[in-house]
Amino acid sequence: MAAIMQSSHGISVATCGKGFYEITGELAAWLGSIRARDGLLTVFIAHTSASLTIQENADPAVREDLLGALARFAPEGGIYAHAEEGPDDMPAHIKSMLTSVSLSIPVVAGRLALGTWQGVFLIEHRRTAHRRRILLTYIGSHD
Repeated sequence: MAAIMQSSHGISVATCGKGFYEITGELAAWLGSIRARDGLLTVFIAHTSASLTIQENADPAVREDLLGALARFAPEGGIYAHAEEGPDDMPAHIKSMLTSVSLSIPVVAGRLALGTWQGVFLIEHRRTAHRRRILLTYIGSHD
């Protein structure tokens, strides 16, 4: 029977403003470095105006359409009680609530068990550049 372990790690992602930033490679590299085998990876973003998603990584038009949909759900220039941090801040909080701040991804044979066209993305909801902190926790067997 394989030993079960828990490992944690943090990564920092620099964003250049609104958009999708793929982090699949960073997650896979860390799993490789700890010799993860079969288990579960939890990915958590420690921010309220950015979020995480698993989404198509082949056609960039999908991500463009998703950004447009989020903008329609929570438009800048709307009437919000919280307006002290700029016109993009409250819409960013709403978009973060509509998406996810935490993901659970199965790990099988040392690899993320993602579909053929899936990637893991940080979604930056603010207009300006930020440095976002993401926490990773793996629980499972290892080589």
